Amino acid sequence: MTNFFDTKKELKFAMIGSGSWATSLVTLLMNHQPEIYWYIRDQKNIDYIRKYSHPRLYLPTVTMFPDRLRMSSDINEVVRSADVLIFCIPSAFFIGEASKITEPLGDKFVISAIKGFVCQDNITIAEYFNRVQGLPFDRIGVLSGPSHAEEVAMRKLSYLTLSSKHIEVAESLCRVFACEYIKTHPSTDIYGAEYSAALKNVYAIAAGICHGLAYGDNFMSVLITNAYNELVEFLDRSHPDPKRVTSTSAYLGDLLVTSYSKFSRNRTFGNMLGKGYSVKSAQIEMDMVAEGYYAAKCIHEINKEYNLYMPIAEAVYRILYEDCNASDVIRELTEKLH
Repeated sequence: MTNFFDTKKELKFAMIGSGSWATSLVTLLMNHQPEIYWYIRDQKNIDYIRKYSHPRLYLPTVTMFPDRLRMSSDINEVVRSADVLIFCIPSAFFIGEASKITEPLGDKFVISAIKGFVCQDNITIAEYFNRVQGLPFDRIGVLSGPSHAEEVAMRKLSYLTLSSKHIEVAESLCRVFACEYIKTHPSTDIYGAEYSAALKNVYAIAAGICHGLAYGDNFMSVLITNAYNELVEFLDRSHPDPKRVTSTSAYLGDLLVTSYSKFSRNRTFGNMLGKGYSVKSAQIEMDMVAEGYYAAKCIHEINKEYNLYMPIAEAVYRILYEDCNASDVIRELTEKLH
């Protein structure tokens, strides 16, 4: 195994995606990189950043430096120009964008900052690049939290976990993202990082639903404790790893912040459902992607292989996809928790 980052060549980095998380990561990369290639699908957003030095839609108070950004609405131009590609697209739209890529990826390093699955195949992003694109795992990394885009953009102290199947690669990735307000931790648990990042969004929807239904903090602590146990059992059964420590920030920490934070889209989405919104009306009013909506269906399908007892994930699935009454489903769920 050769470490892609052990080279005297000055690597060029590219961001694929332009939502709030992608935008905050661009601001983070600018601490170390002299220039960043950036795929932004809508040319209007590119023109706006060039003119005003601020994003148009997401994190509009963040100051950008257009002279250091090589922005393009042509994904292949960006892929062609860079060595390291950071994919940060909502999972539901990933295949639509990835299918546009005609440039070969064989000489690239890919980092997934996507907190969800390839919905069509119920596989993780890393699995997609390995199985479908044929990239070896020493060319694939995963970036996970706990880290809300808003706080990273505000330069508030945050912690990132960088995962790769090879610890030397993970350590190199840590050096790429670390700065005075970002602490990084290397991990080889690439599967656990991705599955945990997706599952915690499902559980954050459950937390939001319960908040919207006026359940209190006492019950919320029980809900999150049971959600954590569900997550751990799923990881241990689906992708066992003796080195995994799930009480660390990439697992428990990310679950907590996503379930409780005012910045959590998934909690906000769930809160609206608890207050009586339909799934469709909540999605329209939010005008942002709640990744847990898609992850709930993927986990439901994936769990058919393992047949694990996952009452919280199943409750969310029933509310989202079987049009079950949220109040009734949560009332049933309260009898299954301990």
